[in-house]
Amino acid sequence: MQRPRSRLIAEERLEMARRIRCAIYTRKSSDEGLDQDFNSLDAQNEACAAYVTSQKAEGWMLVPTRYDDGGVSGGTLDRPALQRLLADIEAGIVDQIVVYKIDRLTRSLSDFAKIVDRLDSTGASFVSVTQSFNTATSMGRLTLNMLLSFAQFEREVTAERIRDKIAASKKKGLWMGGTVPFGYQPDGRSLKIDETEAPIIRHIHDLYHDLGSVRTAAERAEELGYRTRPRSFATGASTGGTPFSRGHIYQILTNPLYAGRIRHRDKIYDGQHPAIIDPTAWDEMQERLATEAARTRGRSNAAERSTLVGKLFDETGDRLTPSHSRKNGKRLRYYISRRLVTDRREKHADAWRLPARDLENGIARILRDHLRKASVITDLVRDLKASELPELREKLLQIADDCDPNGSADVWAPLLRRADLAPGRILLRLDRKVMADRLNVPPDRIESPARRVPASFQMQRRGVEARIVLGAAMPQIDPVLAKNILTAQRWYAAIKAGSSFGDLAAQEKITSARIQQMIGLAFLAPSVLDQVTAGSQPLSFTSEWFKRTQLPSGWDEQKRIVKGL
Repeated sequence: MQRPRSRLIAEERLEMARRIRCAIYTRKSSDEGLDQDFNSLDAQNEACAAYVTSQKAEGWMLVPTRYDDGGVSGGTLDRPALQRLLADIEAGIVDQIVVYKIDRLTRSLSDFAKIVDRLDSTGASFVSVTQSFNTATSMGRLTLNMLLSFAQFEREVTAERIRDKIAASKKKGLWMGGTVPFGYQPDGRSLKIDETEAPIIRHIHDLYHDLGSVRTAAERAEELGYRTRPRSFATGASTGGTPFSRGHIYQILTNPLYAGRIRHRDKIYDGQHPAIIDPTAWDEMQERLATEAARTRGRSNAAERSTLVGKLFDETGDRLTPSHSRKNGKRLRYYISRRLVTDRREKHADAWRLPARDLENGIARILRDHLRKASVITDLVRDLKASELPELREKLLQIADDCDPNGSADVWAPLLRRADLAPGRILLRLDRKVMADRLNVPPDRIESPARRVPASFQMQRRGVEARIVLGAAMPQIDPVLAKNILTAQRWYAAIKAGSSFGDLAAQEKITSARIQQMIGLAFLAPSVLDQVTAGSQPLSFTSEWFKRTQLPSGWDEQKRIVKGL
């Protein structure tokens, strides 16, 4: 018996109502194996597609678009395919996310909470094909939180394991990758001598041995036409091919790699690679370098160079220039405002006259302490992947160790692009190109805001003698964070008045996801708001940090988290 047409139409509408459009999301942390015909992403996709097919009776159907993130860490939400998927969910194209395992979606509890909030706001959901749980029940949510906790724990343990592996491998004398030093070429887990560059390294050592001066050796090397190794990056950027700077010459003279050794932090181990410089001769050179440095510091009448010339500016924009005087046969160096030299008719009560050595040593200490902070590398390098974090952090610590107030300023001074002085404070700006070269990353990956290092600045006088005191980081209001807090408060007021996320998004010409991501700034604890207003909040508490982190609603918990940054 044929069913009435009205019943067929009703059944068809019911079927449409039961339809669940499923999108498969796949992810792999490393690039390894992605060039194969059938890789890990394909395997995940195939398993998820089979699961969706098995649920066809429940109205599940697979959308044709693939959302694959290959070579992307699960420790961040800044993944191209994931962001496209969340945008399609908010646009009403997708009803459900299907993943092979929950840790493919995220390994972070806070990031998962952000994803769930965005799914809840659109009525969407997700499912893991290998982990069965129902988030509608309290037991299901407990199971999910336990899985995510273990996933996050696994990620943190993996990072610790990588650091321990690097330390253990270097103790065995293995080269752990990174920038291949001039004079060598990679050879598996070791290095081999580059016969075209090694003679230059030997000659640079001979130049210092004969001339006894790093600066003079650098000048002679430039006259001979010696150039650093050109390096090209996938982005099209390139570095190198320039004369060796004094800092580069000093690094060559003090790098134990050339003596067949491996440095890890403050320890040196015998390496498995061949030496370019005889180890005994290298040891003798280190003693000579140390002796020369001590002798230079100890000579009261030594004509020390002012390494910060051209990099210091006062609050009027006037450049500080080197000057000196003599007292009891001693040569005393200063940095003074240029107007004291160019316009001697005026007294210029607001001009600066700063003891050079105190200022140089203080700036070196600020740079060293700043670069040793754990959060600096993540703020400094853009698009940082979890796989490259341990190596870059190791390099940054080495750069920090080079900023030794008692060492050669030729090594750390190139890091400084300029320093701006004002009463009570100093602002240091790192040189983008030099930082990129020493970290071996393209210059366009170095973030501009992270190159600014503010610190306190005081002059203490004892009679006619002045002494500089450069302290910890100065409070400085973050204009971007302050603006975003005010915007979030305005959004919250509009929502209380009856506006929806969609209305606000259309009005502000941004996405609803952006509003949901930042509106939490409207609920900051009063004490945290006071810190932001005074500019005394932790340096790492920025708008970018907030986008990656889900702060709890409890004010006491907020204060504890912010205090720990």
